[in-house]
Amino acid sequence: MRSRTSPSARTAAVLALTLATAGLGTAVPAAAAPGHAGYAAKSADSDGSRAFFQAVLKSVAEKRAANPGLAAVTVVYDASAAPTFKAQIARSTQIWNSAVSNVRLQEGSNADFTYREGNDPRGSYASTDGHGNGYIFLDHQQNQEYDSTRVTAHETGHVLGLPDHYEGPCSELMSGGGPGPSCTNPNPDARERARVDQLWANGFAAAMDKALHKSAR
Repeated sequence: MRSRTSPSARTAAVLALTLATAGLGTAVPAAAAPGHAGYAAKSADSDGSRAFFQAVLKSVAEKRAANPGLAAVTVVYDASAAPTFKAQIARSTQIWNSAVSNVRLQEGSNADFTYREGNDPRGSYASTDGHGNGYIFLDHQQNQEYDSTRVTAHETGHVLGLPDHYEGPCSELMSGGGPGPSCTNPNPDARERARVDQLWANGFAAAMDKALHKSAR
């Protein structure tokens, strides 16, 4: 005798199968933070890289306003919650610090953002709540299929202000998982480098004006 399945049970089963077979991606659940950008595209994905960048920019500017003697524009990160990816994070930092001149990444305390690791069906992503609490999540499974240094450098690109561009070629770092697992390029191209320098010249100046006005009150 064939057992009957209720409509609600069938719906739940379809949803579970969809999630299980969706592969790598960044579908954002309803409860997720408003700023969310990931390594691989999905139809439900919302690119929150601008929100992440603005949160980090604000954090750096407010620290600079409180310590005007600081020589360089430095974005500080904490990688203690992602020990598996220590080498990839260090390499990503080296790549970006060699690629741009208007901002530097540095590991330390009082961080502007953090790295985390674990297992998430959305894959790796950069996320912020829009209030200065930003982090990069590195997914174990995705980093086994895709080049891990490229994944890390791509997500760090969101911190520096770059959006996803999944349609781009492998030579574009922010094309992320678009070109497929065979793409191992971890370096931003000339346009991406120039854009980061532009953002941290003009955007940071504007953020500093706001921070100084706030501190003068």
